[in-house]
Amino acid sequence: MNAPTHHGERTAHLDTAGTGRMPDAVRTVLARCTALDDRLGTAALQESLGDVLHTRIHERLGALLSVPAADTILATGAAQAFEAYLHGITPGPGDRIWTTPHEGVANLTALHALRDRTRCRLEVVPLRPDGDLDLDWMRTHLDEDVALVSAVHLSPACGTVNPVHDIGRLLAPHRARYTVDASHSAGRLPVDAARIGCHLLTADGWRFLRGPHTTGFAYIAPTPHLAPDAAPYRAAAPEPAAVAALDAALAHHTATARPPHEDLLPLLRAAVRHTPGMELLAGGQEQAAILAFRHAQIPAAAIRRGLARRGVVLAKTVAHETPLHPAGRVTAPALRASLHHDNTAQDIDRFRQALAEVLLEERGAAAHPARPARGALAAAGAATTPLGPAGRAGPGGSGAPSPYRARPVRRRGHLTLHRAT
Repeated sequence: MNAPTHHGERTAHLDTAGTGRMPDAVRTVLARCTALDDRLGTAALQESLGDVLHTRIHERLGALLSVPAADTILATGAAQAFEAYLHGITPGPGDRIWTTPHEGVANLTALHALRDRTRCRLEVVPLRPDGDLDLDWMRTHLDEDVALVSAVHLSPACGTVNPVHDIGRLLAPHRARYTVDASHSAGRLPVDAARIGCHLLTADGWRFLRGPHTTGFAYIAPTPHLAPDAAPYRAAAPEPAAVAALDAALAHHTATARPPHEDLLPLLRAAVRHTPGMELLAGGQEQAAILAFRHAQIPAAAIRRGLARRGVVLAKTVAHETPLHPAGRVTAPALRASLHHDNTAQDIDRFRQALAEVLLEERGAAAHPARPARGALAAAGAATTPLGPAGRAGPGGSGAPSPYRARPVRRRGHLTLHRAT
């Protein structure tokens, strides 16, 4: 539910891909369980939530992902589950692992750590001119040296829906393990992990599922040679109160996601396209839920702040969040709007009107000699790592130092990547 603004109107929340707004029922469960934990301790809370923690949450996850409940695990986030899984595999020095330009910084950092640990090679599947993954390139270059393929279902960069089912069928006859990041698709698109044919599928609980932060989960396909106590099964679990709230969020999602919902993305795209000076960032042939765009002269930060003052919430993208994607290599940050089932056409109208007001305000401020524009365009866009030959990430292959060194930047709330020296 959208909260009232200081003007008495409801906020148009267009950033569910960043942080979904918890429904009232979910927030109530989280508050009640947190209070019980504070009053009686974690052991008492765990005892009171026994069925939820050990059975019901996994049944809900299994139903969400169309897999057996026993094959699901809880984690503090999709990235943590992915990193734990990588600790349990050991590619050889001659093996190759594939990622894509849609990979997020956390998973990409984990893949570079795997490469540095095992001395395998990391390659990037290229995009076609239309922005889709090049499946023909994958067919041509796929052999038994490919040990791992990491794909993203719904790209956080610009909403591209990637052909994860086609990739699964392509990889099925081969030895490569197949992992899918469903962080931005779980709760927004149908996710059938069994039909995808992946060995690992990870997702966050706080985006389109609208659960609490520090909740995530994964499906791990049964693997005969993998011991039950292997690293993937030792991913850190969320706190009991967070698990109970995630359980409530899954129940809410099941109850509200079934009716047909209007696809508002065409309305949002038209609102951006018909605004002078705005540029859409291409999202491939199939796009869902997420739209990225920028203005030719006015900084994204200034637009985002102006929209927020008018009760419209969306995100400013940062190149380092998806450093291999073309959208991350533009000369300035962009804006990202994302749509949930509970958004309405009125939210899009509100966005369109607020955007026009912000652009008019910023142009007027820029034209006034005594008052610079609120967000005067600064030198933006730190250098990103170019792709090497054959789509390989960064300079060199096996044995080369990782071109990424993650460091948290608290002011922006994301990881900044730097070239290793």
